[in-house]
Amino acid sequence: MAEDKNFQELYEREEKINELSLTLNQAENIDEILLTLKDQILDIFEGERITVYAVEPTTKEIYSKVKTGEGLAEIRVPVNKSSIAGFAAVTGKTVNVIDVYDESELNERYPGIQFDSSWDQKSGFRTKSVLAMPLLIKDKYLQGVVQLINKQNGQSFNEEDERLLEKVAKGLAVAFYNQNRIARKPTKYDLLIAEHVISQDDLDKAIKRAREERSPIRSDVSYVLINDFGVDKASLGESLARHYDTEFVEYSDTVMIPTSLLQGLNIKFLMKNFWVPFNREGDEIVIITDDPSDPEKLRGIRAAGLAEKVRFVVGLREDIVQFIEFSVGGRPTESTSSIDEFIDELDDGAMEFAHDMDSADDDMLNEDAPTVVKLVTRVIKDGYDMGVSDIHIEPYFGKQPTEVRFRRDGECFKYLDVPATHSRAVVNRIKIMSKLDISERRLPQSGKIKMKYGNRDVELRVEVTPTAGNNEDVVMRILAAGKPMPLEKMNFSPRNLDGLLESIDKPYGILLVVGPTGSGKTTTLHSIMGYLNVPDRKIWTAEDPVEITQYRLRQVQTYAKIGYTFAAAMRSFLRADPDIIMVGEMRDEETAHIGIEASLTGHLVLSTLHTNSAPETITRLIDMGMNPLNFADALLGILAQRLVRTLCPDCKEPYHPTQEEYQQVAEDYGLENWPEVGVEYNDDFKLWKHKGCVKCNDTGYRGRTGLHEFLNGTKTLKELIVERAHVEEIRVQAMNEGMRTLKQDGIYKVLKGDTDMVNVRKVCIE
Repeated sequence: MAEDKNFQELYEREEKINELSLTLNQAENIDEILLTLKDQILDIFEGERITVYAVEPTTKEIYSKVKTGEGLAEIRVPVNKSSIAGFAAVTGKTVNVIDVYDESELNERYPGIQFDSSWDQKSGFRTKSVLAMPLLIKDKYLQGVVQLINKQNGQSFNEEDERLLEKVAKGLAVAFYNQNRIARKPTKYDLLIAEHVISQDDLDKAIKRAREERSPIRSDVSYVLINDFGVDKASLGESLARHYDTEFVEYSDTVMIPTSLLQGLNIKFLMKNFWVPFNREGDEIVIITDDPSDPEKLRGIRAAGLAEKVRFVVGLREDIVQFIEFSVGGRPTESTSSIDEFIDELDDGAMEFAHDMDSADDDMLNEDAPTVVKLVTRVIKDGYDMGVSDIHIEPYFGKQPTEVRFRRDGECFKYLDVPATHSRAVVNRIKIMSKLDISERRLPQSGKIKMKYGNRDVELRVEVTPTAGNNEDVVMRILAAGKPMPLEKMNFSPRNLDGLLESIDKPYGILLVVGPTGSGKTTTLHSIMGYLNVPDRKIWTAEDPVEITQYRLRQVQTYAKIGYTFAAAMRSFLRADPDIIMVGEMRDEETAHIGIEASLTGHLVLSTLHTNSAPETITRLIDMGMNPLNFADALLGILAQRLVRTLCPDCKEPYHPTQEEYQQVAEDYGLENWPEVGVEYNDDFKLWKHKGCVKCNDTGYRGRTGLHEFLNGTKTLKELIVERAHVEEIRVQAMNEGMRTLKQDGIYKVLKGDTDMVNVRKVCIE
């Protein structure tokens, strides 16, 4: 009888769940229907309380759409593992806790969850068991979370409850999704929302922001999405193409519109109305327009009588104007506000907040404010235009403004001050662009920003570091995609270039490029691979990040967080028929060991290491646990390098140094080796000094060049390696065999007029 009763109860629960799911699937207003269904759900599961959360995409939170019990009017929790509902949301998995106050259970089954007992203390309610389940579409698109609290009989939720709640969760997920979809009219940006490139809230903000613009180009929502919300043009183009059922055409300065297609047409009219004939295919003309569905525009185009057959493709307004300007002989130009105008806007805003500075939190302005979005975008663009390598955002205590500094050619300089009231908004804006957690301000975070600037893909590596005063510093390194520089243009001395070419022309062995961070090691490695990159060689590279791309190189981005390290990549390469392997850095013993083993089994291995000189590299690797005999057999050569600022070629001035200055240069080079330079002190002897002009921003320096120290893996040096010789012994032997130090190479370039002794001494100790 008991079994029959249990079966009957289960059957009745199933029936109630099926009815409830049907109601949810047919729901037109989920908010209203949830108010009645919440009690039904509690009755089915014999629960004491229920909360149904929905997703707030802009803040990466979930909030309570409906709940039972006394307490806060609305509950909001971040989508992370710190709470039960947040854990279910971020992991996409069911959470079933027997006792929320049992920390051992939480730590063992759901690491990271910290139950917040303050809600119980405020309400007097005692939470014990909790069953939380994510609301997912296609098992991956989060719509919300449903959470049950405490069974009325005092027991915990069981597997049968989980199975039945899964049906409810599916019904709720469909209902949430349908309501979000029905609530708005179809737009040309639907694909961006469907694929979670942007949220509906982002689109609404972009539409509002576009309406505030007066410029016809800037008032286009597509322009705002690209420039203010970081949407890449390819994704946007795919959405437009699907909406208009046609092809998307992106501007390229490698494409010219035939002059014959533009004859007889009013160029200003084309630019004002955003269309242009793009190509002729037989008896059909292809027209690019920003809106192929606008009947009035299409009638005007057909009335021009360009051809009997017209095919329309879609393009962005900005791209159409660029096509026209470029094709009639002018380069595209952009009229933008000066950076001072942005700061003036921020200062005006700061006046409104100034009276609250002493009492309010530092989140004084929303990171989506137009002035903040424009400012951050402009700072990045100006940094790129000025050729800087790093952008530093440095907040300070109290009312002191945030300083923005640029690093160019290895030197930092101040760019602007941002009002203190807007510091947090600027940092948060960068974190949003980098897809980082804006609520986390205690731990360092790393991310990336990918931007489309004109026709160039620009990537920024972002590092956010907590600093004193509850602030966060941001450093953005600009990784502009580039091509390798030919070896012959790398400014090697003849001795170093010959030794390097002799080493890399060998079929197997290991070559290391060493130096501190930012010394140009990756650039040098890619120049070497550019020299080696021929059709009969298979080259694999493991990099973090991939800064320079080359055709035919098979380049891999490592990702340590998921275990895809340099060592893991190299193990994979060895099974992928390589001739040459480049690994970004010998970070640990495992990577170094695999690299040496690969070089001894018929492969040419290239890598980098953070050491100060070529001789030091040998002892460092041996200290890391490398077998001296294997390392000696594998070693082809070690290239140490530094980057030094170069004198501006347009304004540098020659001068005749004093006898004392000449003597100091000779002593720095080494008196025993100075005769090989072949430079005597006479009236013709000259060096160069910096002056300053418009092209170098009155600094006297423009660009950087490399200083090199090449140690060749000769037989004698290999014997010293096997004997575990000291660094000084290795250095002396290498010098005897022709190696010249970084400082000696720097002096060689001083005599050439590339740089001056001040900058050489900055980067060279010996």
